[in-house]
Amino acid sequence: MKILANDGIAPIGKTQLEAAGFEVITETVAQDDLINAINNEGYVAVLVRSATTVRKEVIDACPNLKLIGRGGVGMDNIDVAYAREQGLHVINTPAASSQSVAEQVMAHLFGLTRSLYDSNRQMPASGVSDFKVLKKKYSKGIELRGKTLGVIGIGRIGRATTKYALGCGMKIVAFDPFMDGATIDVQVADQTVNVDITTTSMEELLSKSDFITIHIPAQADGKPVIGNDEFEKMKNGVMLVNAARGGVIDEDALLNNLDNGKVAAAALDVYVNEPTPREDIMKHPNLSLTPHTGAATLEAQDRIGEELASQIKELLG
Repeated sequence: MKILANDGIAPIGKTQLEAAGFEVITETVAQDDLINAINNEGYVAVLVRSATTVRKEVIDACPNLKLIGRGGVGMDNIDVAYAREQGLHVINTPAASSQSVAEQVMAHLFGLTRSLYDSNRQMPASGVSDFKVLKKKYSKGIELRGKTLGVIGIGRIGRATTKYALGCGMKIVAFDPFMDGATIDVQVADQTVNVDITTTSMEELLSKSDFITIHIPAQADGKPVIGNDEFEKMKNGVMLVNAARGGVIDEDALLNNLDNGKVAAAALDVYVNEPTPREDIMKHPNLSLTPHTGAATLEAQDRIGEELASQIKELLG
């Protein structure tokens, strides 16, 4: 049986699938050519990340397709319910990338508090001529320890982020519409400390948090979770990180609140119009930016590949 890994798969996953008798093709097919490729090459499974979409028209046009796999968590680029109604297996890898995303969130938080995102832009341009000026500009950093982190969504990635934040000595305020709380196991040397987190209201989280990180999927109605009303309830000088999905923060509202100083700085790994984000977002001086790479570590890619291979072997083997 042939599998098209259209957005790639880690070598370990490919090797495991081939050892089980599958033929795995990793050459990328353009979105417009996807239907013809699946039908002409006889693919029974197609594996995607965030670049390729598998919508109703693909599902209807490919009667021999048996499985759609998403290497990652969110499946908003797949018509999941419809595919399952048609009898297809739809799988993802929800646990594989949690640590990687959490580490990137923490990297952004450290970068925001010490202005690394901006100093890394300015030092090559004027570090030689204006070293003392830049030193003065970036000498007003703040520490994470003792500050309050608001975690919106305490699923796997939210809990992984909370674990790192607790290790840094941060206080946690959490909101999740589907969970009353969670127990976070923090490893300290060879010991484990369990910390119970009880969720609170969104309003309390917004008003108490020095930093906010978002870990919820795009909403079914397409509306942002954080807009002007939510920004008004936040502390002055708050900092935000969005490594979840583009659109959960209203980008216009974010820019307005960056410009008026309500938000001191923010970090984005995801955008509304990927892969062509807004130019004013890309050039804003108080934004720390990464190109949707939260899960893009070598370790996460290996875990994703292995998890996909394991599920495929069980379902199609």
